Amino acid sequence: MTDRSRPDRDRLKVTFDTVADRYHQARPSYPDELYDALISLAKLEPGARLLEVGCGTGKATLPLAERGFSITCVEPGPQLADAAARNLARFDRVQIQHRSFEDWQPADVPPFDLVYAATAWHWIDPSVGYELAWRSLRPGGHLAIWGAWHVFPADGDPFFRELQEVYNEIGAGMGEGNWYYAAGELRGDRAAIEGSGLFTGTDIRHFDWELRYTAEEYIALLGTFSSHIDMADWQRDRLFSEIRRRLAARPDGRLRRHWGSVLEVAQRSDAAAHSE
Repeated sequence: MTDRSRPDRDRLKVTFDTVADRYHQARPSYPDELYDALISLAKLEPGARLLEVGCGTGKATLPLAERGFSITCVEPGPQLADAAARNLARFDRVQIQHRSFEDWQPADVPPFDLVYAATAWHWIDPSVGYELAWRSLRPGGHLAIWGAWHVFPADGDPFFRELQEVYNEIGAGMGEGNWYYAAGELRGDRAAIEGSGLFTGTDIRHFDWELRYTAEEYIALLGTFSSHIDMADWQRDRLFSEIRRRLAARPDGRLRRHWGSVLEVAQRSDAAAHSE
């Protein structure tokens, strides 16, 4: 869904570790309906073994741990991995491993029923990601990818389009080729998933939800995005001061942000040509 060059991907993907203390609170939770669909589409039985790629602080781990699954999480950020370990400490069947998925090559680990990534797969090197997922799965297992993205329904809050003038002013505008997608218009990774030759039969489900934010809540959220973490101090100061000013002029002092998610669940192709 997100096209990033490798230098940008490698540089920006480590920025989240600097805000691990804020990430868990500021980032939105995914809707329960998404997990229900995931379990159904991936045919997960009680006690199934899951491998999570890039668990962060455990936002997507927690709901699945609460449903009784056994989960191994790989997370390259040391601060994020520590936060996930704290957030998931009460679950004996969850293991957090501080390492990147690309470098994760465990010995004598039984294959998993599901490999999944929540708002993390776009940081994985696609030249090796699908191969590693394939190798980690049992025959008939599944790969699931989803995220949480800003979407713009017809009746959405105009705040964000209006704020683009500030982004343009500080040199951080969306630029050409970026669009305001509604939830059902979000582009997924189906072409890449099936184009790998290792997965087939991709099922797709769309979800959307709305959250309301005060100025400080929204600024805290923006502070967990790589694009904003990577800004110069003067850029953030200008942007955040303008968000505060504009929301202070609203009667309730809040904005409405719509979130969208594309859940894609594909089955391991056991007939795939594959080098061992």
